Amino acid sequence: MSRPVHFEIHAADPERARNFYTSVFGWKIEQWGDIPYWVITTGDDDQPGVNGGLLPRRGPDPDPDAPIHGYVMTISVIDIDVAIAAIEVNGGTVALPKDKMPGVGLLAYYKDTENNIFGILQPEER
Repeated sequence: MSRPVHFEIHAADPERARNFYTSVFGWKIEQWGDIPYWVITTGDDDQPGVNGGLLPRRGPDPDPDAPIHGYVMTISVIDIDVAIAAIEVNGGTVALPKDKMPGVGLLAYYKDTENNIFGILQPEER
């Protein structure tokens, strides 16, 4: 079975996006060499998850009302209300408000400072 091993965030302003994801989720984002590419570490290697990259967007920014043309990554959070507050303080905007997904948890979709959509999930306790 194939599993995701890497993701990439495209940004019109990589520094703004770097600040957003570092402030909201505490990710470590470091430039890779001398090229305009940053490596994203989302957590410790002994925990489930995937790391990624950040790079300058090639082409126009997505229209705020455009349909999704790529994958949407969902990020597990401990407290969805705390995450929502951090997202909004750091310039993120709601795409779909928080809702309860029976058997899954609380789920919301937001747009980052680059108009990329991502999900946040507070899983139900098992």
